[in-house]
Amino acid sequence: MNHDTRSSTRSASAVGRSPLLRVFERWNAKGAREVDGTPVFKTSRLIVRGWRDDDVESWVQMNADPKVMKFLLRRYTRELSESIVRAIRETLERVGYGWWVVEVRGGLSFAGVICLQDVPFSAPFTPAREIGWRFAFEAWGRGYATEAASAALGFAFDQLNWNEVVAFTSVANVRSQRVMQRLGMRHDPRDDFDHPRLEEGHPLRRHLLYRIQKP
Repeated sequence: MNHDTRSSTRSASAVGRSPLLRVFERWNAKGAREVDGTPVFKTSRLIVRGWRDDDVESWVQMNADPKVMKFLLRRYTRELSESIVRAIRETLERVGYGWWVVEVRGGLSFAGVICLQDVPFSAPFTPAREIGWRFAFEAWGRGYATEAASAALGFAFDQLNWNEVVAFTSVANVRSQRVMQRLGMRHDPRDDFDHPRLEEGHPLRRHLLYRIQKP
């Protein structure tokens, strides 16, 4: 989903080195690794990793693309993008989950981002933990979102020991809904909701909620 980046206050308020990173260290023996305190995991085509300084400009440019931002809740200026990346980068390094960069092996060094976080607003289905994604336009149509999200769900269930993950997007965002369906997430119309950060009458206010449980 083209996801808003206002991170959960619960994640941001964590202090010190998270026990989740110690959990991840045990996963290292299975072939994954940790770089600068950040979990890194790989798929056949992708590397899901922490942030580097040279990712920031790619992030800014992605957020300036109206195709990418069509279903986002707000307009991203350069200043806003730079401010957000500082916060999400610090949270990922300190807490051990959040917003990762997705890199294509032998290809795009910055294809987009994938996130695992506490839902950062109140709604009928919260508290809950969510998965989200945003990819540069040149990375669309190649299955990267599904591949990276599938790996992130595995990390959420196997390493973070989460029992359920949700995803949501506006009714009009069919592309993201298809990713959720390919991930095996389930939609119940009774869970659909009006996004509390959008005013009544806004064309993106109505959202669909998808869920997936730990196997």
